[in-house]
Amino acid sequence: MKPYRRRTSTLSVRTLRRRGAQPKVVALGGGMGLSASLAALRRITGDLTAVVTVADDGGSSGRLREELGVLPPGDLRKALAALCGDDDWGQTWARVIQHRFQSQGEMHGHAVGNLLIVALWEQLGDPVQALDLVGRLLGAQGRVLPMSAVPLELRALVKGHDPARPDEVDTVRGQATVALTPGEVQSVHLVPNDPPAVPEAVAAVLDADWVVLGPGSWFSSVIPHLLVPELLDALVETRARRVLSLNLAPQPGETEGFSPQRHLEVLGRHAPKLALDVVLADEAAVPDVSAREPLVDAAKRLGAALELAPVARPDGAPKHDPELLAAAYDRIFRMHGRIGPWR
Repeated sequence: MKPYRRRTSTLSVRTLRRRGAQPKVVALGGGMGLSASLAALRRITGDLTAVVTVADDGGSSGRLREELGVLPPGDLRKALAALCGDDDWGQTWARVIQHRFQSQGEMHGHAVGNLLIVALWEQLGDPVQALDLVGRLLGAQGRVLPMSAVPLELRALVKGHDPARPDEVDTVRGQATVALTPGEVQSVHLVPNDPPAVPEAVAAVLDADWVVLGPGSWFSSVIPHLLVPELLDALVETRARRVLSLNLAPQPGETEGFSPQRHLEVLGRHAPKLALDVVLADEAAVPDVSAREPLVDAAKRLGAALELAPVARPDGAPKHDPELLAAAYDRIFRMHGRIGPWR
């Protein structure tokens, strides 16, 4: 990170807070994609809410979910860690809650933060109240909410899930399995089919200035938010502007071979009533006009303008750079948002 860029973004947040002019932003997603978005957004606003998918069924989260019947805490934990400050307190707690036990026994692989979150759920009996309490403990610069208060199962129709039957379509169950399928995902849905949304998540979307969707695993972290009816209705009805942040590259498994515009096409098929305002893509992912024009057209079909910016880490790793992504979001909010002070 360049020191000048870091000082500028910090000053921007302080100035916005002093003037009471920071935008209300809600970010939806899950896993490392949402974490990347939150790490960027907390640099430009202090009024930030994460709405997190709760369909994870793998690893520590899956084990806790199966044994205790709780929401999978893993993606919620990652979001809280991403919202921790850059001071010693924030970074210490970020490391603590992300720490995984290494052993030969049943504790192996469990994350400290997962156990802390589940313990507070059992103590308080309220997932939202418990997450708010963890956020206060960590000094999180924003709020983390589950998209639904019930554990969800992700199911997908996948063509060629069995390589021996490449033309057949199978139903694949479970987020972890869908994310790694060798076949072509046709569509996804949730079980139960009409899960209730967390009311605080719906209220946050309706009250936002900006809603950010993505980046992240497209079928298992991004699209599931559009399959919760109350949450989708809020996304359609909100007066907030909506920005979709595309991934840097196709994900091995569920989006193998996808072009940037195909990501938009499958999202549109799952939520045909949802309009967007801006689609953000890394400029290196669409380096020439021949690649750019189909993406521009796909964005227009969703009602959105295409914005290209360098948002990947300079070292070439397929990960978002939080400072560069923050600069891109800040520019979008200023160019496509309201004129003058927020609210």
